[in-house]
Amino acid sequence: MSALKDRLRSDLTTAMKARDQLRSSVIRMALAAVTNAEVAGKQARELSDDDVLAVLTSEAKKRKESAQAFDEGNRPELAEKERAEAAILADYLPEQLSEDEVRALVTAAVEQTGAAAEGMKAMGKVMGVLTPQTRGRADGGFVAAEVKRQLGA
Repeated sequence: MSALKDRLRSDLTTAMKARDQLRSSVIRMALAAVTNAEVAGKQARELSDDDVLAVLTSEAKKRKESAQAFDEGNRPELAEKERAEAAILADYLPEQLSEDEVRALVTAAVEQTGAAAEGMKAMGKVMGVLTPQTRGRADGGFVAAEVKRQLGA
């Protein structure tokens, strides 16, 4: 069993004992999402820490998008609840890279692959180098946009 899943389960017990309703419900939701991912597909499997991290990242992204949608729909109380849930999920995610750190990684990847001369045709090559470095630590959309910008799209 993954260490991250064990941590979620022990934190759920702690939150329930402390009667922390929000934290308990968020951790329950996260564990349910992990379980759904384990039984998805043709055969049930045990998720690794990286797989659990991918599920948690996806859940956190959903919360941020929901908060934004609630803000646009003039529902600040619901947006605030989504942000609180995202903050709890962030405790389980690795530290996020800043925009400057992402730009520096993209610049290094472009130089490493020699993609500057090839332009947009080399985007896949650059993303192939960047993805393992940024997975779970930066928004993929922002990374791709920065690669496009640096390749001159």
